[in-house]
Amino acid sequence: MAQVAFIGLGNMGGPMAANLVKAGHQVQVFDLAEPALVAAEEAGCRRADNPLGAVKGADFVITMLPADKHVQNVYFGEQGIAKSLAKTTLAIDCSTISSDTAVDVGAQLSKLGIRFIDAPVSGGVAGAKAGTLTFICGGSDGDVEHAGHVLNDMGKNVFRAGDIGAGQIAKICNNMLLSVLMAGTAEALQLGQANGLDPKVLSEIMLQSSGRNWTLEVYNPCPGVMDNVPSSNDYQGGFLVDLMSKDLGLAQKTALASGATTPMGSLTHNLYQSWSQMGHGREDFSSIFKLLQPKK
Repeated sequence: MAQVAFIGLGNMGGPMAANLVKAGHQVQVFDLAEPALVAAEEAGCRRADNPLGAVKGADFVITMLPADKHVQNVYFGEQGIAKSLAKTTLAIDCSTISSDTAVDVGAQLSKLGIRFIDAPVSGGVAGAKAGTLTFICGGSDGDVEHAGHVLNDMGKNVFRAGDIGAGQIAKICNNMLLSVLMAGTAEALQLGQANGLDPKVLSEIMLQSSGRNWTLEVYNPCPGVMDNVPSSNDYQGGFLVDLMSKDLGLAQKTALASGATTPMGSLTHNLYQSWSQMGHGREDFSSIFKLLQPKK
């Protein structure tokens, strides 16, 4: 078993670190939020007072952070961990950040002799808790294979998309499609309800028809249709609107830089930006269902 440093214990990171402990790894953690550290300790992790303390002696360093600036600061900020990592350490960033930032972090660490992969995840909070995440990796074949020693204890799929940064491209493509599916599913359910249909019955019909998709199968946005999903918990405890909006912004920047045409991605980005600006940024992204309510 390995000694793992885990930095970033939010809705995703906390359960991921707990699953590493369950698999027998020694896990040292750091987060700025005291409740997150307490929960991690209760799960069997050892808390550190700062990121430098967390990475001491680590075979693997896993970061799960909100955005580019947080990743850059953890590695290269005033108390950055980069220069304290052993040459045998593999750094794994599971955040969803820009591909350019992932490439830059990898290049700077390479100059220090440190191996790095970007490994953003898909599967949501439920997948993090169940240990069924999909890791979408960018890095060398050897480094991605080596990362499997810990990634396989937090998920059920590990894919190599290409070199460093490719994981981030694949992740934003996936999340852009997810946002389109979620908005479309919410729109269809609202249309059905507005015309007297039971959303549970309509969901079952679409599940057995050509409209079938992941949101209908496991993450229905209509309250009361499905148990144990955010829509039936006042849209709490899932993937935040603000995070989806951030990911869609990354997708649009990437599309602009590459000349790709993404009209559906642009539309859903505008929808999620508007929903966030209306005060719903801390709700689960399936709450877009409420934005699409029929106008009386």
